[in-house]
Amino acid sequence: MIHETIGSVGHLLVIISFVTALLATFSYFKATQAADDLAAKDWVKLARAIFIIHLIAVIGVASSLFVIIYNHYFEYHYAFSHSSKALPMAFMISCYWEGQEGSFLLWIFWQAILGVILMVKNPKWEAPVMTVFALVQTFLTSMILGVILPYIDLKIGSSPFLLLREAQPDLPVWSLQPNFIPKDGRGLNPLLQNYWMVIHPPTLFLGFALTLVPFAYLIAGLWKNKLTEWIKPALPWALFGAGILGIGIMMGAYWAYETLNFGGYWNWDPVENASFVPWLVLIGAIHTMIAYKHSSAALKTSIILVISTFILVLYSTFLNRSGILGNASVHSFTDLGLSGQLLIYMLTFLFVAIFFAVKRWKQLPVDEKELGIYSREFWIFIGASILGLSAFQLIFTTSIPVYNKIAEAFGIVSNIALPADQVEHYSKIQIWIFLAIAALSAVGQYIWWGKLKESTSFKPLTNSALVATLLTVLFVNLGKVYTVSYILLLWTSLFSVIANSNILIFLIRQRFNLVGGAMAHVGLAVMLIGILFSSGYSKVVSLNRSGFAISNKVEQFTKDDNKENKENLPLWLGQGAQMQDYLVTYKGRMIELRGKPGYYPRKDFEVIEGDFHAVALRNVEKDGQMVAKKGDTLTVEPENTYYELEFKNAEGKSVSLYPRWQVNPKMGTAISPDVKHAWGHDIYTYVSLDPRLAAEAGEEKQWSQTVNSTVSIGDTLFLNDFVAVLQDVSRVNSVEDMTLGPNDAAVKAQFQVLGKNFQQFSLAPLFIIKGGMVAMPAFESEETGIKIKFTAINPKTQQFSFAVNTTQQDLIIIKALEKPYINLVWVGSILIFMGLFVAMYRRMQQPKAA
Repeated sequence: MIHETIGSVGHLLVIISFVTALLATFSYFKATQAADDLAAKDWVKLARAIFIIHLIAVIGVASSLFVIIYNHYFEYHYAFSHSSKALPMAFMISCYWEGQEGSFLLWIFWQAILGVILMVKNPKWEAPVMTVFALVQTFLTSMILGVILPYIDLKIGSSPFLLLREAQPDLPVWSLQPNFIPKDGRGLNPLLQNYWMVIHPPTLFLGFALTLVPFAYLIAGLWKNKLTEWIKPALPWALFGAGILGIGIMMGAYWAYETLNFGGYWNWDPVENASFVPWLVLIGAIHTMIAYKHSSAALKTSIILVISTFILVLYSTFLNRSGILGNASVHSFTDLGLSGQLLIYMLTFLFVAIFFAVKRWKQLPVDEKELGIYSREFWIFIGASILGLSAFQLIFTTSIPVYNKIAEAFGIVSNIALPADQVEHYSKIQIWIFLAIAALSAVGQYIWWGKLKESTSFKPLTNSALVATLLTVLFVNLGKVYTVSYILLLWTSLFSVIANSNILIFLIRQRFNLVGGAMAHVGLAVMLIGILFSSGYSKVVSLNRSGFAISNKVEQFTKDDNKENKENLPLWLGQGAQMQDYLVTYKGRMIELRGKPGYYPRKDFEVIEGDFHAVALRNVEKDGQMVAKKGDTLTVEPENTYYELEFKNAEGKSVSLYPRWQVNPKMGTAISPDVKHAWGHDIYTYVSLDPRLAAEAGEEKQWSQTVNSTVSIGDTLFLNDFVAVLQDVSRVNSVEDMTLGPNDAAVKAQFQVLGKNFQQFSLAPLFIIKGGMVAMPAFESEETGIKIKFTAINPKTQQFSFAVNTTQQDLIIIKALEKPYINLVWVGSILIFMGLFVAMYRRMQQPKAA
């Protein structure tokens, strides 16, 4: 049965949300333009009621879409494209915003919530601010409207409530089965099946939504000729927005670090840049907004930067969702035909902002004297300018596909390509910019808090500079830091940490709510030190000394003097290899059971392919608790194969990592690392090659022809590159899964198998006589690739016969990198956000603006 009602309700609510946003815009506009207070109040009351209806409608839209996803209504294109029956609840939430329509809906939801908060928090600014807010909501809701205008055949928006037959009307199945409903959906991209993808997008979109607040206050201030008053109510929101947007960006960085296998947390991807650039500009705007009272230049710069922040958010949306990036980014969406709407959306607010700014520019106050080198405003302006330079370099290069499209629109063929090595391109420029930012953050704090004056010159910073120099010399020699730009970045970062820490201690003694700026600056410097060492001095520790060449033919391994052959370590099941200070042992393939913590040996289960279930082949226990009894059926994630890697140090302490391969027939193979954390470094490890899965051989093993051997106790067999010694043959009284009667007998042979690095394995085949019948169950050793049967006993000669088959030993190839001091990246980012929130709290304590 096709559930058309819920889709119809959802689509109706989208229309209501669009209409109410438009009506609220009109009502608030009339309230702002009203000639008398009574009329203004009436219009505001009406606008409030309409906007609250808008919020209710938005919540209804979101709820309707979730009902469709949660109940697996795969007759809807959105549910079919992004969900599947196998997804647990958390990842159903993730697939909610995997698609464009869902992410727009998330953005709309946050802005509707923020709009209601603004109505309550600052009613004196409500009418003009909410006019801007409601107009933005009108544009955003139009993105999910999914309406085709008659006569002109113009489509506005893309609806998340399209039925599959409406979205893909050309499929042959509709002529045969008009009411066809797929049994399952395509599912969620394996890379997005991660807990960070549950919380990262909502945080990021809340950050995007928050950039609208200072923009709305700015337009309201210019509109109503309150040219400086807008900053006081806007500043706490700007600080909050910078904190939330920054957290969202760093969540994405950590997701990349633990989910993708490029070996880091930031790759200068165009979509990464597109979210980072507005944050940089917003940070610059915050600094100039703080200094506006004593500097006309700071006020004018604040206007430019606040406008730029919001427009850059819209521009990043255009880049990400118009399809213009094509294959330039792994994060970009395909074009849904919204590029025209997105362009109109962005240009509308750009022109509105420029109109008001130009209109009021001459009325802005003018500085009576030039800024001196010891003035606070001078250093803030310099800092904001350098942040702007950083943002410009990033967005200029990121926009290369846009330049090509513009040239194409004018009939010019342009094939300008993004840099081949984007990491090198951006890093070699940005390192100098952030070197300057680190130094300025220290000098600026000393100037701001009156520690540097014309009478003292720069003497108060001398001690910080000397200590930073001594520490730099120490790090250069111990860490072998010989690159000039790295040495300078290290010095400026250490200088910034020491100087800002002095200010931080001074402010804590004064009043804690003053420490926001100093704390954020300390965090920035700590983060830069972490980035310097974790990125600049990351090193491969999985050096291949086994003599085993992974490939002598594939260019991926042979190029650059066999670089990948040398840096990828082969591990055979059960056999250890030395890696840095650890003995690393591949312990086996593991699977994840739904609702059960940890990982479980795959060999203990028979996975039912395509059914997301597995049957336990034996009783399975974990930490003394029964997890499953033999024959139980459990839910699993079949595309996920985990590999247990045991890391054991010289003291015998061990820890296991579980890197992952995801083989998804619909979406390809995804490789995810696991990380061993330590204070001084991380060991970042992933399985670069699993020959069995890469060859799509699955669990099928190719066994050799049977070899029969007859030996006595103490004799040796050479099996599959191992030495096996028959140590004992003895009678046993019990056999697993079999009951022995009084006339039955079972004999077990015990082989000791010797491998590399003095490792030992056991083979224990059985010879069973039950009810007058002989049973010879095969004993299979995954570690050695040996399958052996106990076939005969000769009591007279005391000799025993065995049938042996061998197969390729279970082999994986791993790559591991040491990331020194990477924890400083995360610690530094946390300090930055804490500083922003402390600063926000301080600004909120000030009297409200009139």
